[in-house]
Amino acid sequence: MKRDLTDRYLRSLQPDPKDRIEVSDIRCAGLRFRLTPNGHASWVYEKRIKGGKKRKFTFGTWPKPVSLSAARTMAFEIQAEAARGYDRVEGARLETEAKKLEAATNVTCREVLDAYVKIHLSTIKTGKERERQLVGALGELLDVPFKKLSRSDLQAAVDRKAESGARPYANRIRAALLAFANWAFVRGYTDEPIGAGVAKATKEKVRERVPTIAEVRDIWAASYHLGDVWGPFFRLLVLTGQRRGEIARLRWQEVNLEDKLIIKPGSETKNGKPHKTHLSHAAVEELEQMRDASGAGDFVFSFDGKRPVANPSHAKARLDKLLGEDFEPWRIHDVRTALATALSEAGETESVVDRILNHVASGSAPSAVARVYNQAEMLPQRARALERWADIVTGKETGVVKLHG
Repeated sequence: MKRDLTDRYLRSLQPDPKDRIEVSDIRCAGLRFRLTPNGHASWVYEKRIKGGKKRKFTFGTWPKPVSLSAARTMAFEIQAEAARGYDRVEGARLETEAKKLEAATNVTCREVLDAYVKIHLSTIKTGKERERQLVGALGELLDVPFKKLSRSDLQAAVDRKAESGARPYANRIRAALLAFANWAFVRGYTDEPIGAGVAKATKEKVRERVPTIAEVRDIWAASYHLGDVWGPFFRLLVLTGQRRGEIARLRWQEVNLEDKLIIKPGSETKNGKPHKTHLSHAAVEELEQMRDASGAGDFVFSFDGKRPVANPSHAKARLDKLLGEDFEPWRIHDVRTALATALSEAGETESVVDRILNHVASGSAPSAVARVYNQAEMLPQRARALERWADIVTGKETGVVKLHG
């Protein structure tokens, strides 16, 4: 039986002396209220972990200590974790294994790293890259007892990478080492925070390249000379302001031309959160032409219908030649900055622009419920802004605030 559960309804239920009563909550799929013949009321929640098993969780008795509101909140938190592939049951098991490792007196760096990978890195999107960085930086130290690892060892690893000429990347290595060292210190693998005081390889400058509207229009015009795949690819990047990897891997099943939306699941976005992007009139035209040309292929941008395009940097090199030597050096990511700057200077609010770019909101800390349900927030405002941006790029709107003097 399914119901929109309320406290009043739950209080009205009477035990069935012959059978257990079980009612599913319409608002929170998977959450069920149980009432046994002897009058014991409790909560149970079932959820399939992304890429894993279906798990069952018990939350306790109703109305105390677990109210209806508390049960829903707990379920939404597990739902958000499951959407990014985190399994609480497996996590608890791995935490137990980690505690056993802590008791060992001669735990090597490799063993601590293995625990770090299982418990933490396996739950984040950049985990594989972080693991590769740590293995390369620690090298022979992996077989040394972790308690013998020192701050100077970590500094030496950063300095070696800096001496190779890759100074900005050496800073990435430092960040990975410091996060690993702090994780190990908190869990007692070492008696002191050996990451504290490790110096950066270089002071990096914040990139400030913001293409002007005129430059964005030049990129738009030049893209028509890149062919039937890379040309629309760059034009959709300009029109939507989304990340190049998210557009390169765009599937037709994520495109809704009728509702003028791209709907990306969290598994396909940088921050792991589902994201909706409005398709302006110009973007819809581009995609309609791509759909007519692509046939039954899975990916929007593909040369064989089976795999997404790769190496956008090669196509950009061709675009740079078309733009000419006088065009100031730029990166594909700069198009996002141009969109954000132009819309902000044209009067759009920061919250609207941030949501277009799928940035985490900086002005608030949303609750677990808000994180699940507010993903489509401000869609009408975002649609209006992207339609305006399309008019700016295509020249239909010229009365806008200039990006630079």
